[in-house]
Amino acid sequence: MKLLTANLFRVAALALLLILLFRTEWLSFLLTPLTKNDAPAVYTQSSLPLLALGHLQLVLISIVGSAVVAILGGVFVTRRSGADFLPLSRAIANAGQTFPPVAVLALAVPAMGFGAGPTLVALFLYGLLPIFENTISGLRQVSPAVLDAADGMGMNPTQRLFQVELPLALPLIIEGVKVATVINIGTATIGSTVAAKGLGEVIIAGLISDNTAFILQGGLIVGLMALLIYDAVGLAESAMTRRMGLHTA
Repeated sequence: MKLLTANLFRVAALALLLILLFRTEWLSFLLTPLTKNDAPAVYTQSSLPLLALGHLQLVLISIVGSAVVAILGGVFVTRRSGADFLPLSRAIANAGQTFPPVAVLALAVPAMGFGAGPTLVALFLYGLLPIFENTISGLRQVSPAVLDAADGMGMNPTQRLFQVELPLALPLIIEGVKVATVINIGTATIGSTVAAKGLGEVIIAGLISDNTAFILQGGLIVGLMALLIYDAVGLAESAMTRRMGLHTA
């Protein structure tokens, strides 16, 4: 019953997302009361599917970059040779969350110009912390007995890392990637303030014109994408860990 309810919710969320992207006019009877002075209820200035695609491209590129750097950093500082660099690495990862994305954009635009570049920098920095911290936590929670057993089998440090530590840490690492992805899906909306293609364009258009219908459209699409992607990554994580013989909490 629980699984059936979850599946029905996923189908309903996906159906609503597709309607909002491709057939928003079907919902005009709900959106029209949110407009003023006969303003349009449906955003038509740009293609919503293309804006959503651009939005997801920004998130995907930034998350891949954040994951590579954060996982490598997490592995490095959990080795004996890199332990002394943990405070510095943690400070750098924290900096992405300390500085608001708007501040990062303000600094990046003069150097990089308008467009996707400044947005990618802001999203990259914002995604570092959850992946970095989860990588460290995942590697540190591996039982010393398991590590001793790996050493007893004659594994060298590289073999132990890739065959034992990273597989056991994988659920927590993926959880960090999920959290960073959801954060960046929402944060990427600010990219439209510097001419990056994304769903923030719809929300900003609504704010400028005082059109609540536009704000609701953009917000719902972003929220549903975040929800469905988080759920999809979770399902992929469960399938992967089952296949590897691991168990998530």
